[in-house]
Amino acid sequence: MPIPDDVTGDEIDKDVRQELMSLPKGLAEEVARNLVMVANLLDEDPEQAYAYSRIALRLASRVAAVREAAGFAAYATGKYTEALAEFRAARRMTGSVELWPVMADCERGMGRPERALAMAGEPEVAKLDKAGQVEMRLVAAGARKDMGQADAAVVTLQGPELASNSIQPWTARLRYAYADALLAVDREAEAREWFAKALEADQGGMTDASDRLAELDGVEFTDAMGDEDTAEVTEPPAAVEVDADEEPAPAATEVESVSVEDVKDDKAADDKASDDQGSDDKS
Repeated sequence: MPIPDDVTGDEIDKDVRQELMSLPKGLAEEVARNLVMVANLLDEDPEQAYAYSRIALRLASRVAAVREAAGFAAYATGKYTEALAEFRAARRMTGSVELWPVMADCERGMGRPERALAMAGEPEVAKLDKAGQVEMRLVAAGARKDMGQADAAVVTLQGPELASNSIQPWTARLRYAYADALLAVDREAEAREWFAKALEADQGGMTDASDRLAELDGVEFTDAMGDEDTAEVTEPPAAVEVDADEEPAPAATEVESVSVEDVKDDKAADDKASDDQGSDDKS
């Protein structure tokens, strides 16, 4: 697949670049460029990102960063079984637990929320950083909802991270999930409050909290262009109907056409009248 000339591969994270040093220089550069394309396209065109990830995987399947990138590309396209396999491979290579929450979410995507919930109780969760623990809490709450345990989902999301007034990268998503969980158990007033708090923290537009607030407030958005079939149109004043076959009315003043001969005849008549008047005067 083509890669733009301005993508050099130097754009990747230094830790990934370090991993690629185990490869021959030319191969490392090619893998790096494909990984850059995965990162660039993951949000806007997941299918294309997935295609580039498969190329990188074919070239360097023994590099953990490549397996992780392939996992996220598969995850973004809903290929949860494939994504889980890649995440597991990456984890075996690195021993890191940071992929634990997304692995649990793959279990949810595969229709196994009970497994996701079980993973939320494993010792690996305690080894996660704060962001990872919040992510695990979100996955566990989602698993509860999948299992029809809406009230339990509300309780799962409660904790010091939710109560904190500090704005973190995950704050908007946590507050949004809590508001959504409250709405699912008919606690609408509280849900509205938390959607507002989510909007307050959502600096990057990660959620549709503003739309959810408007929906709860009964605000309806209409298309500015309107519907041609239903839009009201102010009728213009009625125009005078004119028959296409009817001759146009003459102008108020019409000038009669005069030929040169007519002018000469009129002058001769005037001269004769003048001569006759002269003869009468002499008499």
